Amino acid sequence: MNINYLLFIIGIGILTSCGTAEALPVAKYYEYDRDIPLKDSIKLIQNNENSKLYSLTYRSVHNKKVSGLLSIPKNASKPLPVIILLHGLGDSKTVDYIEYGNDFFTKKNYAVLRIDISNHGDRMENKYEFDFTGKNKYWTRDIISQTVFDLRRAVDFIYSRKDLDNNKIGFFGISLGGITGTIFTGVDDRVKVPVLVISGGQLNLLYGKKALSSNAKDYTSIIEPKNFVAKISPRPLLMINAENDEIVPPMMSKLLYKKAKKPKNIIWYPAKHHTIPLEKVYQDGYDWFNKYLN
Repeated sequence: MNINYLLFIIGIGILTSCGTAEALPVAKYYEYDRDIPLKDSIKLIQNNENSKLYSLTYRSVHNKKVSGLLSIPKNASKPLPVIILLHGLGDSKTVDYIEYGNDFFTKKNYAVLRIDISNHGDRMENKYEFDFTGKNKYWTRDIISQTVFDLRRAVDFIYSRKDLDNNKIGFFGISLGGITGTIFTGVDDRVKVPVLVISGGQLNLLYGKKALSSNAKDYTSIIEPKNFVAKISPRPLLMINAENDEIVPPMMSKLLYKKAKKPKNIIWYPAKHHTIPLEKVYQDGYDWFNKYLN
């Protein structure tokens, strides 16, 4: 796409708000019946020196079975603050950068709950191409929207456990996990502190010359992070992004941050999407949680 044209449609998008939450009651889409039984199952699979690891399943909206892992530090007082940790596109709850984050936070005495995004990891049902504009675009949209429901049910699971502090729930999402997490934390204020990594908004820009069409804005409405990010306030939001991101253009991250309300902060690293320094990113997240969650 011609860069001048891209800048033009971004400018028009800012002026017209491109379907904001105020114009569309899209948040109501994610309402659900909390009293429906979770039918959760949890099993100890590792008993390490400093923590216990459990596998778990529970039922989400649309009767979807969600698979997850729960890490519980041994030497911390209970109930424990909890971090919900969510991976990116094509990965799973056991991908290396999520394992890194799990170990990092459990050593800081946080419980960590990580689930598979819909149609990922243990939940893989088919291998259609994930594509916002192609023939599988509605299936793609369903992946994100279903995962928002799954995350809300994860909070229900946290509320069901006496060893987890439901007043101290944080969220840490990376890439697609951060995009999905923007929606999730926008509609569920039980999550007190969100951290979004290499994520952005204004998804209708992916439609190029058709970005401002009603079809593009209607399609993205329920999965557009910009429609939800302002609802995170007054909870504190941290965004962490890569200056040379080739997957999520920095402009999309800036547009999302601009739409967010205070309190908020954004950190930039001179890196690409897959080279952002994990140790620094997780430390930034921990500092944010330590300041606002505890």
